[in-house]
Amino acid sequence: MNGPPRRVLLASTVGTAAVILAGTGTAYELVSHGVLPGKAALDRFDGACSAGAADLSYSQALGPTVAGALHSSARGRDVGYTIGYPPGHRPGDELPLVVALHGYGGNHLTALANLTPASAMALRGTDGRPLPPVALVSVDGGNGYWNPHPGDDPMAMLVDELIPLCQRRGLGRPPHRIGVVGISMGGYGALLLAEMHPALVSAVAAISPAIWTSYAQARAANAGAYASAAAFAANDAVTHAHSLSGVPVRVAAGYGDPFYPGVQALAAALPHGAVVVFAKGCHDDSFFASQELASLEFLAQHLA
Repeated sequence: MNGPPRRVLLASTVGTAAVILAGTGTAYELVSHGVLPGKAALDRFDGACSAGAADLSYSQALGPTVAGALHSSARGRDVGYTIGYPPGHRPGDELPLVVALHGYGGNHLTALANLTPASAMALRGTDGRPLPPVALVSVDGGNGYWNPHPGDDPMAMLVDELIPLCQRRGLGRPPHRIGVVGISMGGYGALLLAEMHPALVSAVAAISPAIWTSYAQARAANAGAYASAAAFAANDAVTHAHSLSGVPVRVAAGYGDPFYPGVQALAAALPHGAVVVFAKGCHDDSFFASQELASLEFLAQHLA
C-alpha cells in the first residue's frame, strides 16, 4: 500500500505539536510555507536545497591582502576591514573596487561564502580566463541590516569612511569605478547602497538578498533589522528599486529561500535590463557559493 508523501512524513516529525493541533495535512502546509519551523528540513529532505556547485579555478598566485581597522564615527566604534588585490597587483595600484557586504552575524572575514577577498579576485571566469583586475574590500557592518539605526549608521560608514579610505589608496578612484556585492543581509545592503548612491555605485550584485515586503513582516522575523516603520519605508529596497535605472544589476535567489517572495517583488520593481536568476536552492552556503563566481564576474566585467 502506498504511504503518504515523504514531505508529509517529515512534517510530522519536525512539527509534532502542529500535527497534534492541526492534523498532518495542515501542519505540512504551515511548515512548507515557513509559518511553522521545519521548512528548511523539508527542503533538504527532498533535495530542494541542492544547488549546483560552481566549478571554480584560480590564478596560480593570489594577490596580496591588507587588513586593518578604522575608527568609524558613523558607527561609533572601530571596524575591521580586509582588502584583497588581484594577482599581479599590489597596494598602491589604481584599480576598480568591489565592496562586499556580509550577512547577519558576519564580519569582514566572512563576507563571502568560502572565499577570501584575495581568493575571490584570483578566480578565473566561466571562460577560463582571469577576471578583469579589481580589488575587493569587506568591512564590519554589524547586524543592523546596513541601514541607519540610532547611534549606528553602517551605510554612512561605507560612503563617508570606508570608500574614501580605499580611494586614498587608489581603489575606486575616478575614472575607476565601484561595484558592490552582498549575501543575504549583505545582499539587501548592496542593493540599498546602490539605490541610495547611484552616482557612486556602477554595478551591483545581490545573492539571496534578505528582502521583506512590509515592516510588520520584517519586525516579526528580526526586530532589530529596522529602527521603526519610518526607517523601513526610507530604506525599503523594493520601493526604491527605480533608483537603479542605468545601474547594471544582478540578483539571484533560490526557490526554497524564505525570502523568495520578497525577491520576486524586488524583481518586478527593478528597471528593465536587470539580470534576475531564480534557481533551485535555499538560503544557505550551497546556494550562496553557487552564485559567487557569476556575481563577481558580472561586477568585474562592468567595472573594467
